[in-house]
Amino acid sequence: MSSTDRKALEREAQGLGQSPALLIVDVIKGFTDPDCPLGSEAASVVEANRQLMEVFHSQNRPVYLTTVVYDSDEQASVFRARVPALNVLSRGAHWCDIDPRLPLSASDTIIEKTHASAFHGTELAELLRREGIDSLVVTGLTTSGCVRASAVDGLQHNFKCVIPEEATGDRDPSAHQANLYDLNAKYVDVLPLDKVLTLL
Repeated sequence: MSSTDRKALEREAQGLGQSPALLIVDVIKGFTDPDCPLGSEAASVVEANRQLMEVFHSQNRPVYLTTVVYDSDEQASVFRARVPALNVLSRGAHWCDIDPRLPLSASDTIIEKTHASAFHGTELAELLRREGIDSLVVTGLTTSGCVRASAVDGLQHNFKCVIPEEATGDRDPSAHQANLYDLNAKYVDVLPLDKVLTLL
């Protein structure tokens, strides 16, 4: 059966609910600086996230940002053995810092994680429910890894999720496009940044 013969899954756009939050996944120096083995040129992704943060701040809506931090060799040992470059993300390393181009506010919440998903082993889901959040704008780096894992887990925690395509990025452009296609086909709404800003 050719790909053109396959029937696309029927799906309904979900959009955002009444109480959305912004979840920025790993827009940290280790991923936005090409000098880091994990990094790539991500200026346009940072700029898209800056715009989103300004809108959420102006509307007094919550913003959550994640970073990856390791305190011991035992944490995520299999993941780190698979991708040894992750070992640069030890506590105190500047690679773990949020990219300084993002306009952090005192009201923003930073979530430390050790695996791909922003939800795995963290208190994120509990914090979102406590704040009455019903939907997420999910952004960040990288599309094929931590963004995908976080968006799928967001759905599995019963939050509507929207991904603004320009606010995500990947070291591999083809992986970026393939994962946005697949996420939109099954899990979340993938929309242009301007449409997400209009939704807000």
